[in-house]
Amino acid sequence: MNAIKRTLAATELLLVLPAGLFMAALFVRNLQPAPYEPAQTARRLVEWFSTRPLLGLDVFLIALPLAAFVIGCATVLRSWRSDEELREAALKTLAAVRAHLATLLIAGATLVAGGVLAIVALHVVTD
Repeated sequence: MNAIKRTLAATELLLVLPAGLFMAALFVRNLQPAPYEPAQTARRLVEWFSTRPLLGLDVFLIALPLAAFVIGCATVLRSWRSDEELREAALKTLAAVRAHLATLLIAGATLVAGGVLAIVALHVVTD
């Protein structure tokens, strides 16, 4: 059973890889002016997707992530129904989150603040 789950996990990662690459390219192309790398390569990748709407948009950005979503939902539902240990672990995790919600919110806000500061610093450095 673990081999099947590992295969499904690898398949899902491969299915969402093109969309993830495209989303990363959208972000990276705005980091620097267009003639500099890696913004130039990211701009080319975004242009490649936009000039091929059937393959780029329909297949890589809709069909493959949708297939990964459906496969993932089916796998999680099947595991949830058949694995008592998974259900117990989920309930214990939910109880731990409820008990330490304030600390988790502080940690989340700290991570967001760090991300914002990193983006602002990157913006200041590139201007």
